[in-house]
Amino acid sequence: MKNRRLFWTIVEKIESLIDSGQYPAGSRLPPERELAENFEVSRPTIREAIIALEVLEKVEVKTGSGVYVLENSKKKNVHHNISAFELTQARALIEGEAAALAATTISEEELVRLNQTLIEMEKGDNPEAADKEFHLIISTATRNSAVLMAVTSLWAMRETSPTVKMAYKGVCSQSDSKRLDEHKAIYSALVNRDSQAARAAMHLHFNRLINALFEASEARALEEVRRQTSQTRDLYSLSHLVS
Repeated sequence: MKNRRLFWTIVEKIESLIDSGQYPAGSRLPPERELAENFEVSRPTIREAIIALEVLEKVEVKTGSGVYVLENSKKKNVHHNISAFELTQARALIEGEAAALAATTISEEELVRLNQTLIEMEKGDNPEAADKEFHLIISTATRNSAVLMAVTSLWAMRETSPTVKMAYKGVCSQSDSKRLDEHKAIYSALVNRDSQAARAAMHLHFNRLINALFEASEARALEEVRRQTSQTRDLYSLSHLVS
């Protein structure tokens, strides 16, 4: 199994087993040691996967008891009132600090994996997946489970909220070259172990994204005004009297 995206690969595998009914709702997942052996990964990787599954509301961790699969009804989108602007601002604040922290803790192996995501973005091979992986590697590199949980939760929100998905549609891929340059700047700061530069580069990345969201929102609002004006013009037009 590839080291790249390792814990996220395990998340997807466990999700598949849950969805197939092998781990039904209410059942307890096998112990951490057993899962590590089954998937041929380290126990820390299993812990990271469980954290992500908990954020995605697939499982519940009961201290001293184990990890239990939740009912499907519990995995519903409950983020209807969170706008794309709020989400992006929160991501900038949290991921900016995550990048600053990761600059002091990231491993050489994680830097290699991070660089691989840049290669994938440049090739255009599923750049959205590479983008997500880039951010999750950095969050994992902080060695802080709470930070990882927060970032994973924000990503889940981005991918499940209809309002956010609609706002983000097309915006993220509009400037692939700019997005790649921004990710390269973040990567460079991490390679140099420069926390301040890493934070600043991450903030610049999200600043462009939120400005793009505003521009898209303004464009939609302008189009709606034009549509309503056109309808009003047609309603009250006197053209048929003067033709």
